[in-house]
Amino acid sequence: MRVIAGKAKGHQIKVPKGTPTRPATDLVRGAIFSILENMTDDWTQVLDLFSGSGALGIEALSRGAGRVDFVERETRCCAIIKQNLEKTKLIEQAHIYCCSVAKAISFLDKEYNIILMDPPYSDSSISNIVTQLAPSKLVGANTIVVVTHSTHLSLNTAYHPLKLCKEYRHGDSYVAIYTKGD
Repeated sequence: MRVIAGKAKGHQIKVPKGTPTRPATDLVRGAIFSILENMTDDWTQVLDLFSGSGALGIEALSRGAGRVDFVERETRCCAIIKQNLEKTKLIEQAHIYCCSVAKAISFLDKEYNIILMDPPYSDSSISNIVTQLAPSKLVGANTIVVVTHSTHLSLNTAYHPLKLCKEYRHGDSYVAIYTKGD
């Protein structure tokens, strides 16, 4: 696993072993960031939910995000995210919250430009998390929410006020893009 573009391009990213973490492949990460680069220029505040190794958030920082908040409940994964941020020299632009995503949604109080969610594929409660996230203060008028999920799991086309605007399939992964816009 490596950072695929930007100022930290080529840096190896450590991946936690023995956890349900399944990092997005280079192909899927590349697709996500290609989509985002075509949708927005505002990468000021990014939220990486179900961070795992931190690969998505680190990729965002490498590509110019101003700040990324990482949320991961596994203590071992939080330590690895910190190591990966230190190794890529991006730690100053990041904060790690070592707690559940549901808890983070309840206490974080700022609006994000981009919210990245790469949950464990075995987690069938993702729809519930998106339902909790959609009306929260974390999602603003121009927020883009990206959810990767298994081809075996269907997500809704809308989670009020979010609406599915694009969905892409890459192997056994779907990338669903939600916005408040039309």
